[in-house]
Amino acid sequence: MKIELFADVVPKTAENFRQFCTGEFRKDGVPIRYKGRTFHRVIKDFMIQGGDFVNGDGTGVASIYRGPFADENFKLRHSAPGLLSMANSGPSTNGCQFFITCSKCDWLVGKHVVFGKIIDGLLVMRKMFPQALTINPNCRW
Repeated sequence: MKIELFADVVPKTAENFRQFCTGEFRKDGVPIRYKGRTFHRVIKDFMIQGGDFVNGDGTGVASIYRGPFADENFKLRHSAPGLLSMANSGPSTNGCQFFITCSKCDWLVGKHVVFGKIIDGLLVMRKMFPQALTINPNCRW
């Protein structure tokens, strides 16, 4: 899948995700990255969540900023499938976990920071996680 990061709108959040994708961030000289990690949470018609390389179950928090970091802004909306957003446990508790939307999620306004979108590979996501999606013949994935 190809992802576009919205670094012009949420630079700190985008950089956190980017470094965990590339393995640039290191702890004790060891790269910390998403590669090989699982998506631990799938909710039908809502989202697919992953990124917890700490515990692997949705309880871990880590960031390139050495701990949870603040919500940058909520300028971008959860307006379509394929958007990447920070998973959190409340205001300003962003870390390594993220989710990909499976549909429009208006109720998330002001709660989760959107920082990117899938620009190529939504069909791959659809095939990997068919249980997360209701097949809508009018949907243009």
